[in-house]
Amino acid sequence: MAMTMSGEIKLAASREVVWAKLNDPAVLKVCIPGCEELERIDGEGFRAVAKMKVGPVSARFRGRVTLTDLDPPQSYSIIGEGEGGVAGFAKGGAKVNLLGLNDGTLLAYQVDAQIGGKLAQLGQRLINGTAKKLADEFFANFARALEQYSHSSPSS
Repeated sequence: MAMTMSGEIKLAASREVVWAKLNDPAVLKVCIPGCEELERIDGEGFRAVAKMKVGPVSARFRGRVTLTDLDPPQSYSIIGEGEGGVAGFAKGGAKVNLLGLNDGTLLAYQVDAQIGGKLAQLGQRLINGTAKKLADEFFANFARALEQYSHSSPSS
């Protein structure tokens, strides 16, 4: 089953700070819903373990994420895939763009994903609703992490 999703969020931090935090495994780990492990495995890759629940199906996904087309601090592409055992698999990519504003940064994203196995049998509406909820939760967590960073940094 294929799905696409896009959105944007305004963040109260400079484009350079947003870029740095989008590439920081410690920040991403606390922002990704259900993330249990996230570690950098090479210059542009991460290994991740996340526990997800989609409707009646709950699974622990193990996967790899690679960053490509890096254009700091403006954009990159994310390619990832994860296996959830009998629950199925997920793979896909996202394009992330950062636009500097006078009072922060506009982060825009476009996601294309494929899922299979039991997850794909749950139905498009449930999958899309869950994906949107997870994306909203990630970006809310990320915005809070940026706020904590800006409050803990010394003023210049």
